[in-house]
Amino acid sequence: MKLPDFEAWAIFAAVVEQRSFSGAAAVLGVSKATVSKAVARLEARLGTTLFHRTSRRLTLTASGQELADRARRILAEGEAAEEAARDAASAPSGLVRVAAPMTFGILLVAPLLAEFMAAHPGVRIDLSLSDAFVDIVDEGFDISLRIAELPDSSLRARRLGPVTGHIVGSPAYFAARGRPRHPADLANHACFAYTNTAMPDVWRFRRAGGEEAAVRIEGPLRADNGDAMLPALRAGLGLAYLPWAMVSRDLENGTLETVLDDWSRGSAALHLLTPPGTVRPARVELLIDFLTERLRRSCNEGSAQPA
Repeated sequence: MKLPDFEAWAIFAAVVEQRSFSGAAAVLGVSKATVSKAVARLEARLGTTLFHRTSRRLTLTASGQELADRARRILAEGEAAEEAARDAASAPSGLVRVAAPMTFGILLVAPLLAEFMAAHPGVRIDLSLSDAFVDIVDEGFDISLRIAELPDSSLRARRLGPVTGHIVGSPAYFAARGRPRHPADLANHACFAYTNTAMPDVWRFRRAGGEEAAVRIEGPLRADNGDAMLPALRAGLGLAYLPWAMVSRDLENGTLETVLDDWSRGSAALHLLTPPGTVRPARVELLIDFLTERLRRSCNEGSAQPA
């Protein structure tokens, strides 16, 4: 059996990443001739052309585009395997890139990362907080925390626990507009729309016994972050569906109240996602295990409750 030409695959991946032979050579610390020979060797072995070459441009052929992701994975697996071997012989060190929703990240993830870094001083964290969808492969994240009903995906996902939220409004709002008794009543209320969902203007509900309801909502405020809704909620301008962690203090001090508590808005859960592949540096594995254990505990105890 003839072994794969792993060096050629890795060099091909570097050329794709740098978009030039000379750029790949500089990054890899080899000559441009070495890069050119490796690509030619791989093309001969595969029986196909990987690049269109002109004096000014280097572009992937259709075959090259199909094979580029495989090459990146081969290179990433090799790098991760070497890092894992090095880390096993010493204290974990290096960078881990983490993505998380904005408010959830501030309230729950950031304190956990501080605890983790104190225990592992060689590890550095790059934390990105956004409620927008994050493509962790294209954007180079090691870990992403996502609150959703996940579609089928090539990503590796761990379900950490269920998440719930509440429909909330101020006592002044309910005094002026009344309290909805059924989801259908929300059509006559001012409801704030959270825009980082597929259908922000349609709220779907379910309750014990199997009854379901859907209502199209309208209101004076649309936002891509729940914290931005809180001032308008406290001012009595409408209702919103928000996570427990975000509204718990307002519920405790009475500035906000919940309604329709016997209805739920689906089965969203907190997931920890990682890119495809089975080999990861020890520092990434350590952080995955730490976050998994701590966030599962938070979900089970009801202290996270993001939605």
